Amino acid sequence: MIWKGMVKLRFDELQRKAFRLRGGVWTALFLAILFVSSPSPGRILIGLFPVLLGQALRFWAVGCIVLYRGEKVKADRLVTWGPYSLARNPLYVANGLIGLGWGLMSGFWGLLLFAVIFVGLYGILIVPWEEGFLRKKFGKSYLSYCRSVGPFYPLKWPPKVRSGPFDSSVIWRSEVHSVIVTLLGTVLIWSRLWW
Repeated sequence: MIWKGMVKLRFDELQRKAFRLRGGVWTALFLAILFVSSPSPGRILIGLFPVLLGQALRFWAVGCIVLYRGEKVKADRLVTWGPYSLARNPLYVANGLIGLGWGLMSGFWGLLLFAVIFVGLYGILIVPWEEGFLRKKFGKSYLSYCRSVGPFYPLKWPPKVRSGPFDSSVIWRSEVHSVIVTLLGTVLIWSRLWW
């Protein structure tokens, strides 16, 4: 009994640290993908589509929330409209699309590296940690939301997009960093055609 409690406490701590360090881990993951990268013009073109789709989804998602950056999990309100009516974690879906695009551009090893680390980091550590916070904060309304919207994909087909507030100023205030990282990452992988 005590052992189970200690393991749970350590796993919670690992989840908290993974959340806090997710930006740095994302950077390290990109550098590892860049290192194993062997792009071709065809792979660049194929990978460009999910990168652009992922960045567009990030714009849509951040325009629906006010507060989303930081080292601590926080939420002022439960957002259930826009892309959040299709998936509970659209920012991570967007990151997944960007990383998938980079992996496709890079070749087999880049794609494999991305898939393993992304699923481990987000699917096992970060998303369950965040969802535990949301479950405690929003209670029954969050549980009801979980029954109708999947973590990474719509549960019902065809999906219905719920409308709600959208603030484009959040994009320009908070998303510039992500755009620069996405552009720089894509250009660096593309540049591997010559080195």
